Amino acid sequence: MDLTHQFTVPTSVEETWNSFLDIGSMAECFPGAQVTSAEGDTFTGTVKVKLGPIAMVYAGSGTFVEKDEAARRLVVEAKGRDKRGNGTAGANATLTMAAEGTGTKVEIVTDLAVTGKPAQFGRGVMQDVSDKLLGQFVACLEQKSAPPSVEPASEASGVETNTPAPGSPSWPSAR
Repeated sequence: MDLTHQFTVPTSVEETWNSFLDIGSMAECFPGAQVTSAEGDTFTGTVKVKLGPIAMVYAGSGTFVEKDEAARRLVVEAKGRDKRGNGTAGANATLTMAAEGTGTKVEIVTDLAVTGKPAQFGRGVMQDVSDKLLGQFVACLEQKSAPPSVEPASEASGVETNTPAPGSPSWPSAR
């Protein structure tokens, strides 16, 4: 089944490209994912996913099979087996990037194949779950790439400024 997602991040294409090459950092933003090792273009890890009443923990591996920096195109193949025997999952994801204003538009097309209990859920459930996961992923990416916020000096220094409101009993009255 093919799943397509598009989103925009507030960083340049070059910054976005470099971020996506750092699989460990990307996994931190993907709900339930953990990279256990990464060497060269290959990585291993786990992903926890819940489809309806079935919770799965896939352990598997992935490989960057294409890194075309000029075209800003990445292709990743990943496969895993559920630790409880509920089936397998395989994905071939093609990611492309293009400048959009001051940010980067990212499109991910995923060819997903699942077996076992998760296969009983239709495309609608798979799309809903992937949309939710990607929404959380994008929110994390945006938070990571946002410039640090500047707090007002009184809050940043830990000094409280409890100035009473005019007319309150501790407000100096004009006599």
